[in-house]
Amino acid sequence: METIGYLMVGFGVAFQPLSLLMMVLGLLLGLAVGVLPGLGGTAGVALLLPLTMLVPPEVAIIFLAAIYWGALYGGVITSILFAIPGEPWSVALIFDGYPMAKQGKAGLALSAAFLASFVGIFVAAIFFVAAAMPLALFALKFGPPEMFAIMLLAFSTFVGLGTGHPAKTLISTAFGILLTAVGLDLVTGQPRFTFGSIAWLSGYHFVPVTIGLFGIGEIMIDGEDRFNSEIKEVIHAKVGVQDMKDGLAAIWAFFPQTLMASVLGFFVGVLPGTGATPASFLGYGLAKQYSKNPERYGHGAIEGIIAPQAAANAAGTGSLLPMVSLGIPGSPTAAVLLAGLYMWGLWPGPRLFMEEPVFVWGLIASLFLSGAVCLVICMLGVPWLAAIMRVPWGLLTPTIVIACFIGSFVMRNIMFDVWCTLVFGVVGYIMKKLKYPLAPLAVALVLGDMTERFLRQSLIMGDGQFSVFFTRPISVWFMVIAILLFLFPAIQTIKAKVKAGKAAA
Repeated sequence: METIGYLMVGFGVAFQPLSLLMMVLGLLLGLAVGVLPGLGGTAGVALLLPLTMLVPPEVAIIFLAAIYWGALYGGVITSILFAIPGEPWSVALIFDGYPMAKQGKAGLALSAAFLASFVGIFVAAIFFVAAAMPLALFALKFGPPEMFAIMLLAFSTFVGLGTGHPAKTLISTAFGILLTAVGLDLVTGQPRFTFGSIAWLSGYHFVPVTIGLFGIGEIMIDGEDRFNSEIKEVIHAKVGVQDMKDGLAAIWAFFPQTLMASVLGFFVGVLPGTGATPASFLGYGLAKQYSKNPERYGHGAIEGIIAPQAAANAAGTGSLLPMVSLGIPGSPTAAVLLAGLYMWGLWPGPRLFMEEPVFVWGLIASLFLSGAVCLVICMLGVPWLAAIMRVPWGLLTPTIVIACFIGSFVMRNIMFDVWCTLVFGVVGYIMKKLKYPLAPLAVALVLGDMTERFLRQSLIMGDGQFSVFFTRPISVWFMVIAILLFLFPAIQTIKAKVKAGKAAA
């Protein structure tokens, strides 16, 4: 009952005029970001983060979260109508969404995707409400050793559960941690890796680096793809009343698959280092595996749209749970939101629920409200949202690039951040071409300072002995799981070689 009371307080915050206005504005901006290839939800949230300094934190987090939800919805449109994934997690929609659109069922495909998105967010929000407070209360028992073990576990999930090459994931994570070491030492105050530069004394700010990696870098990749690829057939569509009815009928007909994909997506999203992209492919694969007619997939099966979209939106919601309860982002976008909390002077974790209940429960209530509002906007605004794609790329891209540089500059009003955005745009492009994952780098940028601080505090507590992590009942379990996850790819490789050797014999 206490949780219900807090949730009502949250709805009181979410229904305030300023909160509603910023929510709608965030959803519209997020939809535009999701529709535009080359500018994903992470870059959009990072780019608009400076605007949040003008409003209270509880309104700011609703605004940024709404951008995230809008981007999750927006990627649907380009994937189905243009066979161009506006977001990485919308790639799975192309498999059946674009064939349906070519068959003249674009309205139905869009309607089913939007409704599945709403179901995914709604189901995940219920799990969020149920799990947030118990997880936060459990985290009250954490000291520096436990927090360091949690940080290590967050990094290990990228290696053990991520989709990228383990060695490249480790390099990307180490690069992010190295960047956080630039500046003044946390304990001694001595400069580190500044090479005599005054600008580097304050270190790299998270926002310019993120805008460069996910904004400029993605635009460079998109420009190269456009130059090398053939022009795809453009399909025009709008969602009519009959499409909505048919979409609802499809959701009802495949409700078990939708619910299963939503639950799966939520728990995938909670794991640091996973997020919406693997959740969407897992949802698609699971639906195909248990389908009575798997041969329909890839040729316009509507359940091939519903499952991945429900899983992706549920994962997006789930990724915020460890961020709020433990201070660990479950995705790159959640990492940007976490950076926003630090900017507003808030410390994520269990005490946030006690010290700032209005902030926490306002965010949780907005999960329900944003999903419903975005569903209505998408149903009514598909033709206008799709029209963004018809703006000449040569005009649209310079505008986005200029906005990226402005967003970088206004954080601290120094040109150093603009140069950071440009340099890390090139770095992001090179890393993408070499298939180095960007998500571990982004999360390491946020968690690097905290990881170092908890490590040094723990070593002080243990008189410089690393045994402090293995003598406390909670931290030892996290440490063991983290080590196993780090070793998991090597174990898999050894097992594969042994199996291959037996088969050859």
